[in-house]
Amino acid sequence: MADFSDDDDALLAELGVEVEAKRTSSRTPKEERIVAGFEEIQRFFEINKRLPHHGESADIFERLYAVRLDRIRQFESSRSIVEPIDYQGLLEMQQVMTDAELEELDDDALLAELGVEAAVSEITTLTHVRSISEKRAAEEIANRERCEDFDTFKPLFDQVQADLKSGARTTRPFVKDAGFLKAEITAGQFFVLGGQTVYVAEVGELIKAPNGETDARLRAIYSNGTESNILLRSLQRALYKDDTGRRITEATAGPLFADETDDGDLASGKIYVLRSKSENPLVAKNRDLIHKIGVTGGSVERRIANAKFDATFLLADVEIVATYELFNISRTKLENLIHRVFGAARLDMEIKDRFGKPVVPREWFLVPLFVIDEAVERIRDGSISRYHYRPDQAALVEEG
Repeated sequence: MADFSDDDDALLAELGVEVEAKRTSSRTPKEERIVAGFEEIQRFFEINKRLPHHGESADIFERLYAVRLDRIRQFESSRSIVEPIDYQGLLEMQQVMTDAELEELDDDALLAELGVEAAVSEITTLTHVRSISEKRAAEEIANRERCEDFDTFKPLFDQVQADLKSGARTTRPFVKDAGFLKAEITAGQFFVLGGQTVYVAEVGELIKAPNGETDARLRAIYSNGTESNILLRSLQRALYKDDTGRRITEATAGPLFADETDDGDLASGKIYVLRSKSENPLVAKNRDLIHKIGVTGGSVERRIANAKFDATFLLADVEIVATYELFNISRTKLENLIHRVFGAARLDMEIKDRFGKPVVPREWFLVPLFVIDEAVERIRDGSISRYHYRPDQAALVEEG
């Protein structure tokens, strides 16, 4: 059987048959990012039937595509990587940027337009660095400028990097709210957004947003030496949209528990969160808010096997809605801590056990699940001791 030539491939493409671009497994990560960036330009061309343009009339993404195409054309090392997949002939079409314009870009900007990360500290390349296109999809763009006093903040980024390496800090998903309260952002916190570390240096005066929520201008410092005055809500939304948006925990002497064990860790049990299937009118009316929060050293499934016969479980079957693994921690002390934090929301309810004796369950609370999850995060980062739950705000509030 004869081999297909390049002309055959073009013919198949005209007939609507996908011609798979030849890829090799020997590409470096840098080459893969260049290819991914070029494929974005190809998709733009397919949709708009033209090359991307420079100038204020074009949106920021189109201008980025235009610059990226110019740089790929200019550097032979980049051009040779994408030539085999340039089925549209984009590399040979009319130049979209003058040489003078090209010269105005510094090295970091050129690398960014090629989809290549500039050489920055390791803190910006944890396990969350993604392509430029993914970052744009996850990040709400704010005006950034060079941080003139970055030398003041660089030691903080260096310390965070050291803490992450030593385990004194960890990164946790930025938990999306469940309709009650948005995840908190305060001065002094660190986040990972679009593969970069963000430090909230200042929180400005509270302002009233058009939707009635409070908002504030932040001074956000980025690990690449830039800063922005992004709105607090905008940073929240950007972190929510970024599937790998992370909160960097505060430094502690050691984690109370972790998602995975380290060598030498001893399993201690689980925090479990249950929801009752009781038909009691109070429970039925507030089923999504009433949760039992407990700690066990054994199997949660075995713990709840006879729930419908146990007044502790409201004499009804329950469902497990969340569990968190514990390591090297006192279960009793942790359970007491959790119950203290949520004490104001303890369910005030009396039921009769199987023998007709009155029982007041002590581990049921009127608390939304997302607040319980936030409490777990604060246990992880060591800040939970400063907080208590306010039922009127459906939120954890810092004491004092």
